[in-house]
Amino acid sequence: MEGREEDVRVGATRYRERQPIGTTAQSQDSKDYNEPPPAPLFEPGELSSWSFYRAGIAEFVATFLFLYITVLTVMGVSKTSSKCSTVGTQGIAWAFGGMIFALVYCTAGISGGHINPAVTFGLLLARKLSVTRAVFYIIMQCLGAICGAGVVKGFQKSQYERLGGGANTVSAGYSNLEGLGAEIVGTFVLVYTVFSATDAKRNARDSHVPILAPLPIGFAVFLVHLATIPITGTGINPARSLGAALIYNRDQAWDDHWIFWVGPFIGAALAALYHQTVIRAIPFKSK
Repeated sequence: MEGREEDVRVGATRYRERQPIGTTAQSQDSKDYNEPPPAPLFEPGELSSWSFYRAGIAEFVATFLFLYITVLTVMGVSKTSSKCSTVGTQGIAWAFGGMIFALVYCTAGISGGHINPAVTFGLLLARKLSVTRAVFYIIMQCLGAICGAGVVKGFQKSQYERLGGGANTVSAGYSNLEGLGAEIVGTFVLVYTVFSATDAKRNARDSHVPILAPLPIGFAVFLVHLATIPITGTGINPARSLGAALIYNRDQAWDDHWIFWVGPFIGAALAALYHQTVIRAIPFKSK
């Protein structure tokens, strides 16, 4: 494949996001900032580059590990009637936030560390990656999530089916509209944090504010889980919701499943719009 030897030899990424994201957004030598051009909607050359597939593999493995650790944590909390003998709700929130922190840190320099179709969608709307790369990432994220939940079920099949498999559902006492709202706002918080933490322009302007991008992103995931676990079990990640629902595969996992796609995608779109047009003050172009 074209460029594979060079990628492996020097760690290069021939086809990368046009606007640096992840840890690469914080490695600018100069504090002056010139707005890079938006990524093309389609970049056929990516399909012949090893770096493109390497990034997809990184997204697959990261999402696999994310589901494996977090769903195991949910199963561990659910299997006992006394939450005091387990990590409890706060522990679940820390598992999700901590894994995002670790995995974004590990994969940001390769794929951008999305690990979430909603994040990928938001960055696509901001023209930070091509449609080709966005679709590939989302497919690999969903496959990784399915495999991660499948491994958990393979370890403890009867317990997995008895305890709900970590599938997202709207809790009793809440309406579908309330669940949708929780997913929209929760995803907005996450994607807005991603944009702010990886903004190269902000790094150039506010060089006195040191920041490690994965830390605020992971902390945002932690806080959103604390707030919305009682409402929806916290999705804010369509791949996570799909993986758990598909492997659990019971009616209650599918009844409200649309909420965990529509909500995160709306939240991501709003966050992208807000960050690009308000925070970064990029005006709409007029003819």
